Amino acid sequence: MGEYEQFSFKGWKNETVYCYIVKPADFKPNKKYPVAFLIHGGPQGSFGNMFHYRWNPQAYAGAGYACVMVDFHGSTGYGQTFCDSIRGDWGGKPLEDLQKGLAAALKRYPWMDGKRVGALGASFGGYMINWIAGNWPERFKCLVNHDGNLDERMAYFDTEELWFPEWDHLGKPWDKKADYERHNPVNFVKNWKTPMLVIHGALDYRVADTQGLATFNALQRLGIPSKLLYFPDENHWVQKPNNSILWHETVIAWLDQWLKK
Repeated sequence: MGEYEQFSFKGWKNETVYCYIVKPADFKPNKKYPVAFLIHGGPQGSFGNMFHYRWNPQAYAGAGYACVMVDFHGSTGYGQTFCDSIRGDWGGKPLEDLQKGLAAALKRYPWMDGKRVGALGASFGGYMINWIAGNWPERFKCLVNHDGNLDERMAYFDTEELWFPEWDHLGKPWDKKADYERHNPVNFVKNWKTPMLVIHGALDYRVADTQGLATFNALQRLGIPSKLLYFPDENHWVQKPNNSILWHETVIAWLDQWLKK
């Protein structure tokens, strides 16, 4: 198990944003460690003191990684204004907070190796991985996208939960086309260059599996090193123990391939 710390930094518009880090197991301060940069879902979510079945930083700490987790604008627990601030701005404030948070963590903890950083996210975090791939393409050595949207307009029509797009994108896509397209990852696929592991469940009705398959197709056609892990018996989560073991083995092996070798 790794030790955790929390610190704050100046994010979007110099507002206070919080970040957790978890040290690698058997931490040695004079050693440089690769970094797992975890991005939570929601976006109305938060990193907290919980033992999560999917994005559990202790799994990465145990594998020799430093973990960095930013509670960017849109996160819960910091007041309604902070949470609501990303309406119509999915790719704006959160990305700026993630950029500034990672920079702050690397400056604060010199034992983190800023040249060996991988970013991982699911749901909104998966959307953000696709957004990062097109709008922050030089930063990461590898990416992991679990259940993330590629096309926000199409995602409106194939999700079982319409509250999220109608609230966060300020309406319906036929009335608010510009709001759906402004921060739509599919419009920046031409900029992709980072190796990506794509994971999806066939029974995911929140983010339909066509979004993950489309992401993988784009990576393959662009000639970007990529891998698809597809679960025919999982939904928006990975709930079966054997599947979870495979999930963690595959994700950590992907990080090891690009950050340790």
